[in-house]
Amino acid sequence: MINLETLEKWLVTPAETEQLEFKEAKSQYDSTKLLKYCVALANESGGYIVLGVTDKFPRQVVGSQAWSTEEELNKIKALILQKLRFRVDATELQHPNGRVLVFKVPPRPMGQALEYEGTYLMRVGEELQPMTRDRLKQIFAEDHISKIGFLNQPAQMLVQMM
Repeated sequence: MINLETLEKWLVTPAETEQLEFKEAKSQYDSTKLLKYCVALANESGGYIVLGVTDKFPRQVVGSQAWSTEEELNKIKALILQKLRFRVDATELQHPNGRVLVFKVPPRPMGQALEYEGTYLMRVGEELQPMTRDRLKQIFAEDHISKIGFLNQPAQMLVQMM
């Protein structure tokens, strides 16, 4: 569960990670950027996009008015689902220094890389980059490897029973 205690722990992390992205977004945030970050984080095993916090260390809560009404928040969640075909949860935290909005991005399905407008995205440091061919090959091979493992299980069980 995401709460103020979790936020305080995140604030002291020395650097953003593939699973944790901070954006100041004091008044608003670009929905296209949000969609791209959702794809990249999902491709990196899921994670969190935190609006209303400076992205440079030491991080400070500055508050965000992005999607500040329930109606606006529901619209952006619906847009994410419509455009990306997966659900992203959003949590509002009322920090003493201002409202913080946290988007929880699920991990991508095994063996599938996710794309936005034809580009498979990943995080590289603090930047979004197109996925490398090697990384895409690894992801697409996951599904094949899991199927081989599943098919071998009954045979291994028969051998053990003999």
